[in-house]
Amino acid sequence: MEKSVEILFTAEILNTFLDCFGLQSKVKKLGDFENYVFEVYLEEKPMILRITHSSHRSKDEILAELDWINYLHEQGVYCPAVFTSSKNQLIETLPGDDGSSFYACLFSKVPGNPVKIKSNEFNEQLFIAWGKAIGQMHSVTKDYMPRKHVKLRPSWEEEELLDIENYVPKENEIIKNTKLLIKELELLSRSKENFGLIHSDIHSGNFFYDGESVHIFDFDDCSYHWFASDIAIPLYYSILYGYQDVSEREREQFAMNFLAHFIKGYEHYNALPCGWEEQLPLFFRLRDVTLYSVLHKKISPEERDENINKMLEVLKSRIIKKEPIVKLG
Repeated sequence: MEKSVEILFTAEILNTFLDCFGLQSKVKKLGDFENYVFEVYLEEKPMILRITHSSHRSKDEILAELDWINYLHEQGVYCPAVFTSSKNQLIETLPGDDGSSFYACLFSKVPGNPVKIKSNEFNEQLFIAWGKAIGQMHSVTKDYMPRKHVKLRPSWEEEELLDIENYVPKENEIIKNTKLLIKELELLSRSKENFGLIHSDIHSGNFFYDGESVHIFDFDDCSYHWFASDIAIPLYYSILYGYQDVSEREREQFAMNFLAHFIKGYEHYNALPCGWEEQLPLFFRLRDVTLYSVLHKKISPEERDENINKMLEVLKSRIIKKEPIVKLG
């Protein structure tokens, strides 16, 4: 989290939000990269409280996210339920000392457990379940219409991280190649069958696995995008955190095995979007750009450790060379 937000976020704000939702004082912090995320308890039941600063998301954007999550949950997709506050509000708001705002919302904690990429559970059975979860989500979303008072989530090109010159103003080659990539993506066709509201960040850190099914959470990045991007992201992060340092051949072999099983699960619920294979390398490159941006935005140079610096160098090299994280076929 940026230092400017950390200064504003106080224990008083957290405690007030706990009261708003009738939560117990027992709190465990789970994350603070883009949102403050806590495991909390409602009548002894574990829940997830997420607190967002207005510099990250507007209230309308959060409401749009919650509307879609509610729809998915009603359609039988394995994702969190959204709970209202004591005042029957989906979002509670508190002011920061500088005139900004903090927004809080409450989710059920999904069943299952996290899966580490190096664990035995990270296998073909999981890849099929992963594909099923995303295929079902895409299938039911084709009929999703936000309620009348709910504004649309942003489209992919509105992502502020794509304004990469704000974060690396002196890296001209990075800026130029980002703009070229955006222009290339803008030429892709859009239809109900290949473009819609997607999660945008379904890596292994954003779901739990119960041994049979994948339960997805953290919809904070959802946007209107090509469905193929939701296929690219699982493979991208699996390679980034599990197969980055192996040979190119080993990386390609893993990618093909992953996709074979993932697609088997995906097609259980939804037909593959037209042109997805040709689009994957573009979405790999797009994620390189947004990851490069967010690391510069969120982590100051003096806070970066050896691993972060190494990742930034690898990302920079690929963006300059216009290379995807893995070559397919």
